[in-house]
Amino acid sequence: MTDSTPANSMWGGRFAAGPAEAMERINPSIDFDRRLWREDILGSKAHAEMLTAQGIITAEDGAAIAQGLDDIWGEIESGSFKFSHALEDIHLNVENRLREKIGDAAGRLHTGRSRNDQIALDMKLWTRGAVDALEVELKDLQAALIEQADRHAETIMPGFTHLQPAQPVTFGHHLLAYVEMIGRDRSRLADARRRLNESPLGAAALAGTPFPIDRHMTASKLGFDRPAANSLDAVSDRDFVMEVLAAAGICAVHLSRLAEELIIWTTPQFRFVKLSDAFTTGSSIMPQKKNPDGAELVKGKAGRILAAFTGTAIVLKGLPLAYGKDMQEDKEPCFDAVDNLGLCIACTTGMIRDLQANPDSMRKAVVAGFPTATDLADWLVRETGMPFRDAHHVTGRAVKAAEERGCGLEDLPLDVLREIHPAIDDRIYGVLSVEASLNARTSYGGTAPVRVREQVAEARKRFLGDGS
Repeated sequence: MTDSTPANSMWGGRFAAGPAEAMERINPSIDFDRRLWREDILGSKAHAEMLTAQGIITAEDGAAIAQGLDDIWGEIESGSFKFSHALEDIHLNVENRLREKIGDAAGRLHTGRSRNDQIALDMKLWTRGAVDALEVELKDLQAALIEQADRHAETIMPGFTHLQPAQPVTFGHHLLAYVEMIGRDRSRLADARRRLNESPLGAAALAGTPFPIDRHMTASKLGFDRPAANSLDAVSDRDFVMEVLAAAGICAVHLSRLAEELIIWTTPQFRFVKLSDAFTTGSSIMPQKKNPDGAELVKGKAGRILAAFTGTAIVLKGLPLAYGKDMQEDKEPCFDAVDNLGLCIACTTGMIRDLQANPDSMRKAVVAGFPTATDLADWLVRETGMPFRDAHHVTGRAVKAAEERGCGLEDLPLDVLREIHPAIDDRIYGVLSVEASLNARTSYGGTAPVRVREQVAEARKRFLGDGS
């Protein structure tokens, strides 16, 4: 096989001349769709087996095709297979090599199918495999988060809104929030996998085929739930690519948010956590630096993954049915997004697994910003029957008094608090400590350590299948 093979040699005598030089450069997809070789060969083997079973080709030809495809698999796997730009794509590269190996029988493989349903099949098989791999990787990330959450179920840290100290929470509770996010990511990918699991093989170019093929047989052989019901839809559908890319984009946003928190938490101003040397780098000029480059790259790649969905949707939005060569442009962004998401998940999992928390720094940060102000307001509501909005106003006056004295709410003298509102008595000091505030939040899903430990156990069951 050489790159001098005429570009029109595989589809007959319709063309008298070869393509223009620019066409030769823009048309081939082999540089990126070559990674579909496994899916292409698996689909061809299933198709050949079906053709043989239906009596469309002879058993002898079917056996020769199967053996030839196995040999090509070995050549590609070993690196001895020579891919040709002139043969345009993975389908023609494999088919041409098959013809070189077994002769005319190779030409019978394409009976009852088209490159249109062939590429749709290859992409579905590849995308399904990618989703399965991402599922394993995301589950591993959840396991790392759950282990750290369990370890820090009682480690107090400030909870933030607007990046301002709000209320005390535990570090374990904070990490469990990401466990829930990743759980939804896994659910979205599982939904996408379920919807994509219909086989387009046998839809042929767009209208089906007059040959007595058995699409249910090939669908079953390839692990699909059923064949796609409409031949036009089967070859033109790339919903499954967009849906997986949309789920990947949302997942990347979640990873980016966690990465940004890791970046903030590692600064000297916070010192909440320490990342391992394995996921940080130094500076070429400042020897004291330990930069969170792993987290920064996870954050940066989120934009790239989101762009893959946008780009693919733009390609597809104006296409009439059924197939157009525009659809060739779905592959590179899909491959790139999945590759980079997998890399981001692996990097995030490693950072979380190696992470060392600094409970002392977290505890010191909790007292800043009057984190128990809501507890004072809640006490007024609970003990005096005061409407919450009125209690909010009273608490605001107490915060102002503490600011003026440079102390915490728990350090305000009782006479000062009673000047603000006479219903306040010394029982108030039972709710103004950080520990009291934390332990009081026992509502389902709350941050009280007892609830966090329950959430850890539940997360292990729901997400990891651990019933212990």
